[in-house]
Amino acid sequence: MKKFEGLLLATDLDGTLLKNDKSISKENLEAIEYFKANGGKFTFITGRLPVGSKRIYNMVKPNAPIGCINGGAIFDWENEKLLWHKALCDEALFLAEYVDKNMPTMGIELNAFDKIYFCKKNPAVEQHRKNENFEDIICHYTEVEEPVSKILFAGRPEEVDKLVQLLAKYAESEKYDLIRSDPKYYEVLPKGSSKGDLVVKIAQMLGVDIKNTIAVGDNDNDVSMIKIVGKGYAVSNASDNAKAAADFITVSNEEHAISKIIENI
Repeated sequence: MKKFEGLLLATDLDGTLLKNDKSISKENLEAIEYFKANGGKFTFITGRLPVGSKRIYNMVKPNAPIGCINGGAIFDWENEKLLWHKALCDEALFLAEYVDKNMPTMGIELNAFDKIYFCKKNPAVEQHRKNENFEDIICHYTEVEEPVSKILFAGRPEEVDKLVQLLAKYAESEKYDLIRSDPKYYEVLPKGSSKGDLVVKIAQMLGVDIKNTIAVGDNDNDVSMIKIVGKGYAVSNASDNAKAAADFITVSNEEHAISKIIENI
């Protein structure tokens, strides 16, 4: 039996596996290859669309399906096949309309399965688009015709603080999962969608006992997977909620955190 056989390691991308400049350190890449070569299953669970994760997939070559859209889909890049997907109901657009009316400076993006619609731009939205090199598809949120996987609101951190409070008082919000994936982003997801749900589903697909899973993340949207796995890690640059959920706190994303975790395992 190989050293890591029967183990599944799932990591967040931004702020965890990725350095601040969006690169992956040589130390992390070598450790991931060592983990896979010795029987471990490696994947990442991200808020990105599958298409937005292809560059990273090509760098680390997960040997398990990836989780994406913050709990909305499981994708097999090796066979370029969608394994599972959950979309928002059409009524979720009322939240976009409500935010647009009450916070007119808030940026709004709609994520379909394979593209992003930029429905209302502000500096945070434009920076997000440029950072990820997304196609500049401009479309009002009432005009998107395909199923929507998630709604992303973007603004300055202090604006997003106010948005969190606004939606907490809006009764319609209870029908969806709302998660802060970054100080600048607040997301609307289908009820029951989370990174934790995806880790469980992927482990079941692979026949891995949930007690033999490891997850690592840095933000509030990672809390569900950090809590549900056998061993949950937060990087030292993580949010307070992520740290509170973790069994262990490791080094920062700038200090080869995945390599350190594999060394600890």
